[in-house]
Amino acid sequence: MAGRRPLGRRFGRLWAAYAVSAYGTSLGFGAFPLIAVLVLDAGPARVAILAAAGRAVGALVAVPLGPWVEFRRKRPVMVAMDLIRFAALLSIPAAFALGWLGFTQLLVVSVVVAAADIAFKAASGAYLKTLVPPEDLLVANSRFESTAWSAITIGPPLGGAAITLFGPVTTVVADAVSHLLSALGIRSIGGTEPRTDAPRLRARDLPEGWRHILAHPVLRPLFLNTIVVNGLIMASEPLMAVLLLRDLGYAPWQYGLVFATPCVGGLIGSRLARPLVARFGRHRVLRTAGTLRACWPLGLAFVQPGAVGIVLVITIQFGLVTCCGLFNPVLATHRLEHTDPDRIARTLAAWSISTSLTIAALTAAWGLLAAVTGPRGALAAAGVLLLATPLLLPRRENAPTKTTEEAANLT
Repeated sequence: MAGRRPLGRRFGRLWAAYAVSAYGTSLGFGAFPLIAVLVLDAGPARVAILAAAGRAVGALVAVPLGPWVEFRRKRPVMVAMDLIRFAALLSIPAAFALGWLGFTQLLVVSVVVAAADIAFKAASGAYLKTLVPPEDLLVANSRFESTAWSAITIGPPLGGAAITLFGPVTTVVADAVSHLLSALGIRSIGGTEPRTDAPRLRARDLPEGWRHILAHPVLRPLFLNTIVVNGLIMASEPLMAVLLLRDLGYAPWQYGLVFATPCVGGLIGSRLARPLVARFGRHRVLRTAGTLRACWPLGLAFVQPGAVGIVLVITIQFGLVTCCGLFNPVLATHRLEHTDPDRIARTLAAWSISTSLTIAALTAAWGLLAAVTGPRGALAAAGVLLLATPLLLPRRENAPTKTTEEAANLT
């Protein structure tokens, strides 16, 4: 099994650092909107601005970070991004204790954290490719995926309990400390990275990640599929909150149950990734899991109140999360293997920036759509569009790849 395959002490420390950070972030899930409502008495419009603008502006701030990360040693960058997130997040409980906390600070911190997240992911993906051999990349990515889903399963309920017992900024403190511990763990990995001569950052270097993705016959369809699917799924989450909590009268604990319980499917999917790829091949697994994950969300538009509705939501979410847990590590491995080492950071940064901007734009658009059609109508529209997204997946298993020179000539 993938979980038993040894990958060495250095990977073990990286994985442990990732786990600490993932659990801390899951404990703090939803903390900013909650603080805005409970502490600052913010209304729906300001909460929506906090959710969408923080992600979107953070993504724009991160645009020059991809080229910047590319030509620097990755482990120090990861440590620096963890420390930036630690300091930014810790400023919130500090300001709260002094009575200085305001909405503007929440917005600025959300932007800083979003940009640092993108830079960290770009550096960590490039670092992972140097840390484990190519044949073990899927195992490593599956372990990260399993950890992420287990954190999502456990973290939010514990975070809600902690907020109830100890106050609204408790989970932000936990999230901040988790990044500090992650930085210490990454720092302890040891080893050396070759120094690189960092060229002067030029404007034409900024879109290099997108040039590589869009010129690549394998990555381009996966990129388009992923940003659309993630955007539509994430845009549906606020609508589900309105539908379940306001329209159908679900209790908060029921709402938490129907979204936390299915995360077990993410563990199952990530554990299945390596054996299924070994048996059926990576292309078939990507197409099958990518197609199946698009089939579930439409059912959310037909949820009813009561126990039957709870079972339906859990079933739909379990199927969706299982498919995502299988698809994501295979995609991450495929992306690394189809990207040259000197382009990985820029490619991963471009991918994350595009995902964040798409989620922000579709969340805003679907909020407006729900105002006209109601939550069910907007959820149904998202579900119907998702059914078309498998058409964006790669159709051929071994699509020819362009050389660097050929890709450059296209631009």
